[in-house]
Amino acid sequence: MRFSLFVHMERWDEEVSHRQLFENLSELALMAEAGGFGTVWIGEHHAMEYTISPSPMPLLAHLAAKTSTIRLGAGTIIAPFWHPLRVAGECALLDVISNGRMEVGLARGAYQFEFDRLAGGLPAADGGKHLRELVPAVRALWQGDYAHDGEIWQFPTSTSVPKPVQQPTPPMWIAARDPASHDFAVAQGCNVMVTPLMKGDEEVADLKGKFDTAVANHPEVPRPDLMVLRHTHVHSPDEPDGWRPAAEAINRFYRTFDAWFGNKTTPQNGFLPPSPESKFEGRPEFQPEALHKTAVIGTPAEVIERLRTYEELGVDEYSFWIDNSMSHEEKRKSLELFVKEVMPAFQ
Repeated sequence: MRFSLFVHMERWDEEVSHRQLFENLSELALMAEAGGFGTVWIGEHHAMEYTISPSPMPLLAHLAAKTSTIRLGAGTIIAPFWHPLRVAGECALLDVISNGRMEVGLARGAYQFEFDRLAGGLPAADGGKHLRELVPAVRALWQGDYAHDGEIWQFPTSTSVPKPVQQPTPPMWIAARDPASHDFAVAQGCNVMVTPLMKGDEEVADLKGKFDTAVANHPEVPRPDLMVLRHTHVHSPDEPDGWRPAAEAINRFYRTFDAWFGNKTTPQNGFLPPSPESKFEGRPEFQPEALHKTAVIGTPAEVIERLRTYEELGVDEYSFWIDNSMSHEEKRKSLELFVKEVMPAFQ
């Protein structure tokens, strides 16, 4: 099982500048490369200070110039916000810049807040139609001349310029949860990325089962890879209560996610307070004690034990999701421990 880093610039107040956050992200990505991570992933989010990435492309192009081995993942591009020609051309350009290290993840999108501002109020649940039309169109544009007459996009004969270095195409990933999404991804020859969010490892097993079913239903397609993305924090064995600050920080992260996802409050200058603790009194999965067990939080030995179960389950890539509302210093310490104490157990 290989490892990747999933990272954004996170801003929780105005004390830290955007420039400093950019430097922080760059430092974590360089640490990941030096430590042997296979890929660094950066997603797409708009007008949200707590996950800053209006486009993963400029950040990844910057990292392409700073790195030499780590792969560069746009994870994920939100299908309804892009035109197929832009996806094909910008991803191919990143592949050229990085000399064949680009990977692209695609998703239907989740936040109605973003759809209200970038997609004319299209229901976020309808983004799957864009995803299903986008994926084959991008692949065809990478191959040569192609005209498209779809339900959503129509354009005359065109092609991707430039063409990607990786042939026939760079790796494509699809964020999946329900069986239909798994089936579409596998049928298209795409790798699958999943996140169990606040659920336990039984959810990982369930998602793996959906993936396996899709693979079995498409014997004509070579088995793609499966990635599990999970909040991760490693603390020293000398700090027996070191899990608590991480679990409390991830609780804050998820309550902020809930506030944005609910789309009921107008943010102020890109900030939105976390939903109050009182809202989750009947939701034990939000509690720090539960997050200690569901998120991958623990000493190096505890984290190794958790990740062994994923490896035995057949997960191909484990993505260390470092966004958690903690300080950069705490993230750096956690990543250092992961590199020094956890990764050697899998090499």
